[in-house]
Amino acid sequence: QVQLRESGPGLVPPSQTLSLTCTVSGGSITTSYYYWSWLRQPPGKGLEWMGSITLGGSVYYSPPLRSRTSISRDTSKNQFTLQLTSVTPEDTAVYYCARSQILIVKVTTRADFGSWGQGTQVTVSS
Repeated sequence: QVQLRESGPGLVPPSQTLSLTCTVSGGSITTSYYYWSWLRQPPGKGLEWMGSITLGGSVYYSPPLRSRTSISRDTSKNQFTLQLTSVTPEDTAVYYCARSQILIVKVTTRADFGSWGQGTQVTVSS
């Protein structure tokens, strides 16, 4: 049973870079074809897909966030990371990492993704 766990700072000052890491256990991010994704849910809003990375290292980004988002991986640590630059209070959200068998760019249900991290609250504030 694969498990995902997000880690990173819970408070980020405005204009700075938000950096989160997803550590995967119980399965390798470089075996079997999955999409390893970052999503977020702002207060009172729905889940938003931010981007995904594949076992081969291909990366897909949400167009509205593309200019500020970078997703990478460290295969030696079985981790993938999210960086979001120039954050504003509108980036305050619970951030999730998740795994799916197909590329999902619009989340209609959590069941679209077979595995989820528990989520981590990130607040953008000075």
